[in-house]
Amino acid sequence: MKRIVITGTSRGIGYELVKQFAAAGHEVLALSRNMEPIERLVDKKVHGFSFDITKQKDIDKVTDYVKASFGEVDILIHNAGLLIAKPLAVLTSEDFKKVYDVNVFGVAMLTKALVPFMKEGSHVVTVSSIGGVQGSVKFPGLAAYSSSKGAVITLSELLAEEYKEQGISFNVLALGAVQTEMLEEAFPGYQATVRPNEMASYIKEFALTGQQFYNGKILPVANSTP
Repeated sequence: MKRIVITGTSRGIGYELVKQFAAAGHEVLALSRNMEPIERLVDKKVHGFSFDITKQKDIDKVTDYVKASFGEVDILIHNAGLLIAKPLAVLTSEDFKKVYDVNVFGVAMLTKALVPFMKEGSHVVTVSSIGGVQGSVKFPGLAAYSSSKGAVITLSELLAEEYKEQGISFNVLALGAVQTEMLEEAFPGYQATVRPNEMASYIKEFALTGQQFYNGKILPVANSTP
């Protein structure tokens, strides 16, 4: 039984991850601004509360919960993400800040808060985008989003180096198209061949076993473009 913390769990891949980990017998702390979908699961293996990754007081709440109820964290999955799709001509500095607060700074601060509860063999998995990988196909309107996903890739590489002596692994899954609400926001009308539950199944198995084979790696998980 693993103790798992997952962000961005109100819909899509994050929601499916919570269900699949709980069904496999793991204890899950599900974090999202909107907790209604998680509360409707009524599963004793699933715990959670409303959480905004951009607010330090909410990160402190996670620390307090883990300290009181989990004791340690085996797996942290950074799944929360914010996408603002606008041409650069109309993107504002506030738009960039909102995206980076969720996709980069929040990831760094939540990781910082939970690393003290991790031991050798723990695994931090960040869900990024193939659009953040250098040399991949890029799309107009995603300057803030894709650049933030590139930044969090580099962050994960650095943290893998920083914590390698403690045996904590950091890896990134750079996803391609999955039929989620976020994909519809970025590419209206596009139909992906991968469903959220299918991608969640892949991420679940990688989170449980990937640290045996990878650390500081970026794995593209895409069968199409976008």
